[in-house]
Amino acid sequence: MYLESIQVANDLVKFSRALFLFFFSPIFLQYPILKSFLAGSFSGTFSTILFQPLDLVKTRLQSRVNASNIGSPRNGMLGTVAHIVQKENVFGLWKGMTPSITRVIPGVGLYFSSLHWLKHAFNLEEPLTAMQAISLGITARSMSGALLIPITVVKTRFESGVYKYNSIGEALRLIYKQEGMKGLSSGLVPTLLRDAPYSGLYLMFYTQLKNATASTGTAEAPVHFSCGILAGILASIVTQPPDVIKTKMQLYPNEFNSIYQATFFVYKKYGVLGYFKGIVPRMLRRTLMTTMAWTVYEQVI
Repeated sequence: MYLESIQVANDLVKFSRALFLFFFSPIFLQYPILKSFLAGSFSGTFSTILFQPLDLVKTRLQSRVNASNIGSPRNGMLGTVAHIVQKENVFGLWKGMTPSITRVIPGVGLYFSSLHWLKHAFNLEEPLTAMQAISLGITARSMSGALLIPITVVKTRFESGVYKYNSIGEALRLIYKQEGMKGLSSGLVPTLLRDAPYSGLYLMFYTQLKNATASTGTAEAPVHFSCGILAGILASIVTQPPDVIKTKMQLYPNEFNSIYQATFFVYKKYGVLGYFKGIVPRMLRRTLMTTMAWTVYEQVI
């Protein structure tokens, strides 16, 4: 089953690479930073569409809508999926797709182009050391995450089922009108505490695993995909608690004005395990999405 999954992923990577090169390579080959931006945006968009349902389920599991149903058969991942399909039909699993895409296209593009720029600015050569990899990942993700925090807030609220916005523009206007810039930047610190370490740890694990398997002689795409899966699992586990805190602060900004309040609430209500609510769909989504994005990106570049 695992080998079949690797083969499917390999086919998707080849298709994405061919599609990207057909449209962009002849024009942007001479602009490496722009090519990095486009390659990152393309790979991120492709994987976001594919794995959006996992992100939606993760947000529902962490929101109060599901948190109040402790003991309910719908409280788990599969129960949440069944509930969404029953109430909102199968397309309800892709709710929040528009803000997700709006965030991913510039976000992943900025991340990869920032990595490219930082490598050349500091004259870093492959293979990267563990410290270089984690520093690059944290810096690049912090830059893109801070710039796109308003879209992250909108995305989380779209997915939660708590808010009923009709469009991204309406959501941004209402949040700004009712909550000001504080609302548009709510959860910024836990978002950076989640995304920056995740990207740093992922890049460190990924580069070290890739370097360790470089002499095996196996086809590149399957090896990169396998290394990415393991790196994503390790990075997801470490950064899960900030993700839970981030979701609480962005969904209920009037109740959680600080990281301390949200952290204390989760511990008091659910204990230590509350910090790992939604870890399965998040781990699946982040691992598969990041792995596919990196594999496609490296094949294109």
